[in-house]
Amino acid sequence: MSLMHIFILALIQGITEFLPISSSAHLILFPQLTGVADQGVAIDVSVHVGTLLAVMIYFRSDVMMVIRGLPDLARGRLDSPGARMAFLLAVATVPVIVLGLVLKLTGLVDAMRSVALIGWTMLIFGVVLYAADKLGTEARRAEGWTLRDAIILGLWQAIALIPGTSRSGATITGARFLGFERHDAARLSMLMSIPTIIASGAITALDLVETANAQAAIDGAIGAAISFVAALFALKVMMRFLAAVSFTPYVIYRVVLGMALLWVAYS
Repeated sequence: MSLMHIFILALIQGITEFLPISSSAHLILFPQLTGVADQGVAIDVSVHVGTLLAVMIYFRSDVMMVIRGLPDLARGRLDSPGARMAFLLAVATVPVIVLGLVLKLTGLVDAMRSVALIGWTMLIFGVVLYAADKLGTEARRAEGWTLRDAIILGLWQAIALIPGTSRSGATITGARFLGFERHDAARLSMLMSIPTIIASGAITALDLVETANAQAAIDGAIGAAISFVAALFALKVMMRFLAAVSFTPYVIYRVVLGMALLWVAYS
């Protein structure tokens, strides 16, 4: 794989992973619409590692709080903020792991990689995000999320396994419907991405053990570095952006892209 190909894929993943516009859809669409060879699983895992490092650094205070709370959680105690956050993040991760394994074992993952499906999910879930952002109140903060919230947001995250839905878009939509203010809805979504990316990356990486080689490792390291920088930049821009405006610009992008993809798929 050429360096330019790796650079483009890492840039796509880094920019789109945490924006509510679906990184998986963009990674699927790039080879389908340009005619280049599919990048394969190894690069997908590598660029996800880059975005994982970016979100952990950006939300490092929350990450450290969770790490400090793990010993309490291991002892069955949820009386510290870190232990409670760690427990709720674990609960919110269960649905996506279960459904992800079902899709992988049944082969439905590959069946959903179509331009038409991505067009519909881009369009439909863009409209749903708009509705949630307009109808949802801004009365709640991330520190006040409950077990019920974690279960509901976990189900929203599982729905996002459908390409084009967007993991961040789905969880932000769910959080806004639950009344979380915009910044904290995005914060919860980003924190939920950490165990999800770790779990999905670990499962996918198992497929690479027998095919790993030195060149693949080099390509992966380059991809991870580029996606890390791009993701950190995208995170900073989005979180600052939310202080001034709503999620409407992302909704407009989703609707326009969805309509364009449907035109390509059915014309």
